[in-house]
Amino acid sequence: MTASERTYKMGPESGRLLLRTGRTGMGRSAGHDLTIEAARWEATAEILPADPAASSVAVTVDAGSLEVREGTGGLKPLTAGDRAEIERTIRGKILRTDRHPQITFRSSRVTGTPAEFTIEGDLTIMDAARPVTVRAAVTGDTLRGGVTIAQSAWGIKPYSAFFGALRLADEVEIDFELTGLDPAAFNPTP
Repeated sequence: MTASERTYKMGPESGRLLLRTGRTGMGRSAGHDLTIEAARWEATAEILPADPAASSVAVTVDAGSLEVREGTGGLKPLTAGDRAEIERTIRGKILRTDRHPQITFRSSRVTGTPAEFTIEGDLTIMDAARPVTVRAAVTGDTLRGGVTIAQSAWGIKPYSAFFGALRLADEVEIDFELTGLDPAAFNPTP
């Protein structure tokens, strides 16, 4: 590693990795828009400010660690029992975490400026890898970004209830916020 290269090891202690779902269908007013957090994950970022294209990112998420943090909308507030049932459904019926315990992302290309960039790579869910482009921006010591994916691209049928009258929208937003970064890592000096 050169003096201008920075390696970051990250996880829940340095930031948050969130999934946000929406709802659709005739019965959507009964359901909730969910914010789900990955409680166990790790990432490694190799940042080369002088040559951003040579930078790389690798993320591994424990698929069984997804926890419902918030449910907005709906006819009634989300209860602790509702949260537990949603988490069981995610693990058992949607992601089948007993057979597919990890979700991974591996970058293949980084483009943009040190302050605002995109990361192209493969997102693997349930052993199916699909290309995604993650947007990201650095402000001070904080990195924020995300990507919107369609569950169906990975063979996931969005959850439905009430004979399909209430359905999870196919699109899921994945957002992250990491703090404690060295701002100098994103600002190369000549």
